[in-house]
Amino acid sequence: MYPSIQLRLSAGIVLLFLSASHLAAAQDIRSTEPNAPASQSFALTDTRDLFAQDVKAEAVEYKGRRAVRLTTEAESGFAFVNAPQFHDGTIEFDMATKVNMPPGVRMPGFTGIAFRARPDGSHYEMFYLRPGNARADDQAMRNHSVQYTAEPGYGWEHLRRQWPFIYEAYADIALEEWIKVKIEVHGRHARLYLNGSANPSLVVDGMKGEDLQGSIALWAYTREDSYFSNLKITYAKPEPIQNGGDAAGTWDVKYASDAGTYTGTMKLVRQNNTLIGIWSGDFGPDQTISGVWRDGYIELTFGGTWHEQSGTVAATLAGWIDGDTAKGRMKVEGRADGRWTAERKK
Repeated sequence: MYPSIQLRLSAGIVLLFLSASHLAAAQDIRSTEPNAPASQSFALTDTRDLFAQDVKAEAVEYKGRRAVRLTTEAESGFAFVNAPQFHDGTIEFDMATKVNMPPGVRMPGFTGIAFRARPDGSHYEMFYLRPGNARADDQAMRNHSVQYTAEPGYGWEHLRRQWPFIYEAYADIALEEWIKVKIEVHGRHARLYLNGSANPSLVVDGMKGEDLQGSIALWAYTREDSYFSNLKITYAKPEPIQNGGDAAGTWDVKYASDAGTYTGTMKLVRQNNTLIGIWSGDFGPDQTISGVWRDGYIELTFGGTWHEQSGTVAATLAGWIDGDTAKGRMKVEGRADGRWTAERKK
């Protein structure tokens, strides 16, 4: 049983049921403040700095400390934090998850925090934890302890099927225990640290969210209690990147994989959000490329050959265009996985 992570209610339905005063409050909470502090702390011993959307937020005591508990009768929901817009920086907080399921019914627990979120909850990036998976006997379940997602379009299932083991990992955590979380965000790169470790539990290079700034929101899932305390937000100077880079042109590509290093040239043409082109180099000459473009983010596929072996292999690239450079993730199905970089020919 896993969340789709995306709210089931459309933005229109959400707005329909919010009162005018609540809409005004929501807008104030998410407004950009030109004189934002270097850092801001929220003890979360009460709910006055939160705006609940599809969740019930309550001040409670849990495991010896005052905290905020989130519950929801929807599939999932947010409690937006009354803080300046978050672009780059560090988010630190404590969280715990208690599952409310009958004995024998498996539920790994889902609690996390969204950032760069839009006011209606339709777009966001997020890290969340599945503490119940960390102690499972099945190693596959253990490997699903921590998760990165981005909505719309990049929920856990899509990322797991397309890029196995890249956007989730194992961590030594447990249900009904306080877990210390730190998230570092710089541009399109993020690291998740747990329980004071100097080493990240999950590294995401090339986050997939459409927005480079937005709100921070606590996130909870159905049939469980999600607890939060000691939230601290530290703001950093934003990385000098912008969305919208165009993919059209000729690119020299380098692919550093676990099976070796490969090179090639891509010639791409964009029409609206559709990309077509030709790949030549390693994996064969004149291979047809097809793909999509979204505000500077691209996903491409092409067929090819693998060394002297017969048959066709499928290659997939995903990543961001920044001016005349690009980088991201690439795999040759069943053969190689790694990162690619590219420079546009002048």
